[in-house]
Amino acid sequence: MPALGRMAARWLLFTQQDIHPDARGIVLNVKADVTAADDDRVAEPLHGSANGSSWGADRRESPPRPDVRRRPSRGYAALDLGTNNCRLLIAEPAHFGFRVVDAFSRIVRLGEGLGLGNRLSDDAIGRTIDALRVCREKMISKDVRRARLVATEACRLAENGPAFIDRVRNELDLELEIVDRKTEAYLAVTGCASLVDPKAHSVIVFDIGGGSTEIAWLDGQAPHAFADPCKRIRAWDSLPVGVVTLAERHGGIDVTPETFEGMVEEVSELLLDFALVAAQAGRAHNFHLLGTSGTVTTVGGIHLGLARYDRRRVDGMWMRNGEISTVMQRLLHSDFSQRAENPCIGKDRADLVLAGCAILEAIRRAFPSERLRIADRGLREGILMNMMREDSVWRGGGQR
Repeated sequence: MPALGRMAARWLLFTQQDIHPDARGIVLNVKADVTAADDDRVAEPLHGSANGSSWGADRRESPPRPDVRRRPSRGYAALDLGTNNCRLLIAEPAHFGFRVVDAFSRIVRLGEGLGLGNRLSDDAIGRTIDALRVCREKMISKDVRRARLVATEACRLAENGPAFIDRVRNELDLELEIVDRKTEAYLAVTGCASLVDPKAHSVIVFDIGGGSTEIAWLDGQAPHAFADPCKRIRAWDSLPVGVVTLAERHGGIDVTPETFEGMVEEVSELLLDFALVAAQAGRAHNFHLLGTSGTVTTVGGIHLGLARYDRRRVDGMWMRNGEISTVMQRLLHSDFSQRAENPCIGKDRADLVLAGCAILEAIRRAFPSERLRIADRGLREGILMNMMREDSVWRGGGQR
C-alpha cells in the first residue's frame, strides 16, 4: 500500500482483510444493504460496544405490567448526533426490512464554533440536550427494547466532548457512543449501498456531514444482491471538513464566486491523497457517484422544484452532471434571503448549503461522473438493520 503522507490517525485506507471474515450482507427492499457480524461485537464498527443492547446508562428494567393484552416490545432505535443535526429513527422489524414507527430530526449545531476553536459552546450543548430529551421521551413512549446512540465529529474534536457525554448520561440517562472515523465511514457505506447501480463496476460513495466528510471507493461489481458491499471497499477517508466548519472559516451568508472557489480549493487539498489512491475509480464500466447528506438531498429537491421537501421523491433519484451544475450555479447567484426562502433549504441551513455545494464540487472535480445518485438514508438505517440482523429477526426468511 502506498505511503500517503498523512496522519495515521486519519484511518486513510483499509483493505478487505480488515473486514470481519464472518460479515454477511442483507438487502432491504426499501432501505439499506447492511453488513453484520454474528460475533466479536467489541470494537466492530457496525456493532458498537458490547453493552449496546441497552440504550440507557445503567438502565434498570421496570417490573412487568399485568396487562396481558400488551405485546412484547419490538422497537429498535438509532440516533445520529452530528455536528449540525440530531436525528432519531425508531422502527420495528418487517419482512426483510423494517417499518418506521417514529422519527425525529432537529438542527442543533452542536459543533458551532469548532471551525475556529476546540470547545462545544454552552448554547450548543443546551440546544442539543433539549433535542436529546425529546429523543429520550420518544424512545420511552415507543417502548424501545434496543438502541444504539452515536455521536460523531463534534464530540470527537471538542476537548470538552467527554464532559458533554457525561452530562448527557447524568441528566438524561442516555449512553452516547463517540464513534471513530473508520466506523462512521463504514456505516455511511452500509447505510446507502443498496442504491448502488448493480451494473456499476466502480462507485465513489460520500457523506457530507457538519464537521467531517466520509468518502469511499467501492471497486468491482457486486457478485449478487446479497453481497456484503464493504468487502468491495478499496480505499476510504474521513476528511476533517464539513458544512458547519467550512462555512465558519469562509463565511456562509455572503458567498461570492471567489469565496466559493476558496472553499472548493480547501476541500480539494484535503481530498488529494484519497483521489490519488482511487484515481482508477472513474475508468470502470458504469462508474457513478453516490451521495448521502443534506447537501445532495437539497440539490435534488431544488432540481425537482419541490414546494416542500419530499423524501419519497428524492431518495434514490438520479441527477446528470449538467443538472447538478445548474442547481449549484443557481444557489451561488442567490443571496442569503433567497436561499432561506427556498423550501428545500430554509433559514436554518441557508448559511450552510453553499459550503456543502463546495464539498460536492471538490468531489465532482476529483471524480468526474455523468451520474450522481442521491440517498436520503445513512447511519441510522445501517445501525437499525445491523441490530436487527444480530437479533436474527429475519431468521427463516421472514420475521421472527
